[in-house]
This record gives sequence, structure tokens and C-alpha cells, in this order.
Amino acid sequence: MTTQLKIDFVSDVSCPWCVIGRRSLEQALRGLDGVAQAQIHFQPFELNPDMGPQGQDIGEHIAEKYGASPEQMAQTRETIRARGAELGFSFDMAGRARIYNTFDAHRLLHWAGLEGRQGALKHALFEAYFTLGENPASHELLQRLALQVGLDGAAAARLLASDAYAGEVRAAERFYRQQGISSVPAVIINERHLISGGQSPQVFEQALREIIAQG
Repeated sequence: MTTQLKIDFVSDVSCPWCVIGRRSLEQALRGLDGVAQAQIHFQPFELNPDMGPQGQDIGEHIAEKYGASPEQMAQTRETIRARGAELGFSFDMAGRARIYNTFDAHRLLHWAGLEGRQGALKHALFEAYFTLGENPASHELLQRLALQVGLDGAAAARLLASDAYAGEVRAAERFYRQQGISSVPAVIINERHLISGGQSPQVFEQALREIIAQG
């Protein structure tokens, strides 16, 4: 008997650990093939909701926000790069020079969810930012990615030029913060069980098996 799982994956487009968490979760679910079937819903979380339209130099931003030294930043970048490589994802750490506002990307993701293309768009956004070093706040890029994953490009342009789904995204962000989510990724199973952070596939699989066993 296959167990149905509802998974809310709370994350930001500019979060490297969210890439790792998603890839690990997907690998864990492949290990549960025949045991569990999951519906994944990507929920919005902005790490930098007050970031201006031009973004900020990433080294400057991390030093200001976390107080990290250049040596600590280099070590973290290498850890992320290596973890990504293990999971088949390429982080171009040198090519990603700036942090950007991601609110419009979350509005587009909300719409993509209604159109059944959310997972594909999330992957495309991660690749555009972390592998190709592109700006996820750019409406031109967002429209191109929408087309790339099979969405209507003209509809995407109209959405981005308006404030469509702004209220829905803000409401979802408030909801998860009120539930105590303060860092991402936060993976919520069946609206009850929380798995935090960019865990390994093994940790995800073990946690999911325990949740399934509980019924």
C-alpha cells in the first residue's frame, strides 16, 4: 500500500541550502518508490524581503548579516559546492556575485503552482541563479524561465507587470513565520512533521519512513 504524503517545502530562491534540501528530498523519495507518493508544494520565504531592486554584493551582504569572515565564507562556499556536486547540482560560487530581492519570483512560483508547473520553475530558478549567476529579480529572466518550463510567456509578463498574487504570497509568508519558521529550508510533512535544513538524502528517507510508520 502506497502512503500519500503532502509536503510543504518552505524555501527561498536565493537559498543554497534549499537547493541541497530539495535535491536530497527528491533522492529520498526515489528511495521510497512504491512506499510513498508525495505532492510537493513550494511555499514562499524571503531571506531578504527588504533587499533593493539592484541587490547587494554577496560578500558584503553575508559579512553584514552574519558577521562572517572571508575565510569562513570561503569554507561555507566550498561545503555548499561539494554538497551540490554530490547531488548532481552545479554551484558556480564565483559567478554568483550578488544577492537579489525574490518577491516577484515567489509571485511567479505561486502562479506556476496553479498551472501545474511549479516544480519545473523552481528548478529553473535555482539553476539560473546558482549555476548561471543570473538575476532572479529580473522580469526579463522570469518571463524567459516561465516560457522555458511551458508556461504562457505573455501571461507571465502581465503577472509581473501587476501585483498579481502579492497578497497570497504575503499571507503564506506570514503563516509560516507565525508557525515558527525562521530559517529555510523547512520541510513540513502532512502539516504536522517538520524536517529542518539541507539534510542528506539518508536523513530525509529515514525521517519519512518513521512518519509513514506512525500512520
